[in-house]
Amino acid sequence: MATRHSEEFKRDAVRIALTSGLTRKQISSDLGVGMSTLNKWISIHRDTDIVSTQDQNLAKENERLRQENRLLREERELLKKATIFFADKSK
Repeated sequence: MATRHSEEFKRDAVRIALTSGLTRKQISSDLGVGMSTLNKWISIHRDTDIVSTQDQNLAKENERLRQENRLLREERELLKKATIFFADKSK
């Protein structure tokens, strides 16, 4: 039997999907709904005002910071390897 979800639940799921930075697979699993169901809700509610401009701006900033964080981690790992390499060369 299909589970009926309230409109508020659907709107919250769409807001989370559009702003959290998580994959839709993670979100659907966490919420206990199917991927196709979540995708349908997103397509229905995408053009509505579920996600405020402020939430959209925060989501963009979060994504930018995630990318910057990823880059900094990669650079740090490279510098660690370079330090070990040059430390071995100087012996």
